[in-house]
Amino acid sequence: MRCVPLEQAAEKVSDQSSIPPLIFQLPPEEGRLKLEEAQSTPVCMYPATTEGFRVDTGKWGVIKVYCIIPKCLVDTPNVIFYIHGAGWVFGSLHTHKKLVHELAARTNSIVVFPEYSRSPEAKYPTAIEQCYTTLCCLPQIISMLSLSCKADFSTLTVAGDSVGGNMATVMTILSKFRNGPKIHKQVLFYPVTNACFNTDSYYEFAVDYYLYREGMMWFWDQYTTSEEDRNEITASPLRATTEQLAGLPPAIILNGEADVLRSEGEAYARKLRCAGVEVTAVRFQAIIHDFVMLNALDETNATRAAMDSSTEWINRKNQGE
Repeated sequence: MRCVPLEQAAEKVSDQSSIPPLIFQLPPEEGRLKLEEAQSTPVCMYPATTEGFRVDTGKWGVIKVYCIIPKCLVDTPNVIFYIHGAGWVFGSLHTHKKLVHELAARTNSIVVFPEYSRSPEAKYPTAIEQCYTTLCCLPQIISMLSLSCKADFSTLTVAGDSVGGNMATVMTILSKFRNGPKIHKQVLFYPVTNACFNTDSYYEFAVDYYLYREGMMWFWDQYTTSEEDRNEITASPLRATTEQLAGLPPAIILNGEADVLRSEGEAYARKLRCAGVEVTAVRFQAIIHDFVMLNALDETNATRAAMDSSTEWINRKNQGE
C-alpha cells in the first residue's frame, strides 16, 4: 500500500514499472527499447508535420534536429526549443511525440527538438553543448522549413521535462553568460536541478513510485560521476547563486506530488524567485514522474491540468501579459 494515493492510471504504471528487471537495471540499449515500446501505445495525437535536419555542432558532433509544425499553424508562429528527458540515457522524438505535438498545436508554435547524444556513450557536457549550439542556429534551421510565413523569435521559449528541464534552464544560464540568443521564457516539467539524493521527496518516494531513487542515482552516474562536474551550475543549476540566476527569463515549473524530483524542482522555483525571476510553480497531486510525457497518463487529471496550465501560460506570455 502506497502512503500517497495515486490516480488510477498512475497506480497501474507504477505497478508495471516495479516488475524486475527495472528499466535502470537493463543495459542502456535494452532500456531505450523498453521506453520506445511503452510509448508506442495508442494515444490521441494533435496533427502535425515533421521535418528533420542534421546539425553539425563542431567538436561535439552531428545530431538530428526535428521541427514539429502543427497542422493549424497560423501567421507568425512562435518557437519552442524543446529538450527531452528520460535520464540522459533514454528518450527520443518518438517517446515525446505526443507531448511536443500538443505543445505545438496549443501555442501556435514550431517546436524544435534536438536528439542530443545520449549517455553513457556521451558524457557531460556533450548534450548541453550540442543543444546550445543548436539553439544558436535556430534562425538558420527555421529558414529551411517549408513555411509561407516567418517565425517570431521574440517569443522564444525553452522547455523540457526531467533532465530535459535541467538542460532547458541551463540554456538560459548559458545564454546569459555567453551573450547568446534572447530567451523569452522557460517551461520546466519536473526538472532535475541538483545532483543530491537526500531530499524529503527522494526518501518519501524512493521506491514503488515509478522513478526510483536508485534509478536516479544510476542516471546521474551515466551522465557524469565527477563531483567537480556535478557541482557546476550547468549540471546542478540549483547550486547557482542568486546573482548567477538573476535576469533569467520568467519560468513555469510543474512538479508531480509523488516524484523523487519534487523537492529539488520546488527548491529551484524558490531560488529563482529569490533571484528576482518571475516564477509560477505548481504541484499536481496524486501523480508520478514523467506524467506529461507518458502516453498511458495522457488522460489523467494531472496531465490535462498541467498541459492546460503550461500552454495557457505560454500563450499569455506570447501576448505580452
